[in-house]
Amino acid sequence: MTFVQNLTLFVLSAFVGYEIITKIPTNLHTPLMSGANAISGITLIGSVVVAGSGSTTLATTLGFLAVVMATVNVVGGYLVTDSMLDQFRSGGSD
Repeated sequence: MTFVQNLTLFVLSAFVGYEIITKIPTNLHTPLMSGANAISGITLIGSVVVAGSGSTTLATTLGFLAVVMATVNVVGGYLVTDSMLDQFRSGGSD
């Protein structure tokens, strides 16, 4: 029963996430990167908890993969946000 509940939660969250992302206009994707970073940070914390639970080898492996992917997402998001903010910084003393 737990597997079915987890699978249902995963499918529903994937559907909701897809619907949210596809409804955002493309010119708003970069400004919303910090919001995506916050969500990825929450995902990162959850995946660390799952990876550290050690209940089964499969759960630990999937948790570790989730930690890696969420970390890549957070780091990439901050790099994109930083490059976006560089556009608005002054060029120095002109």
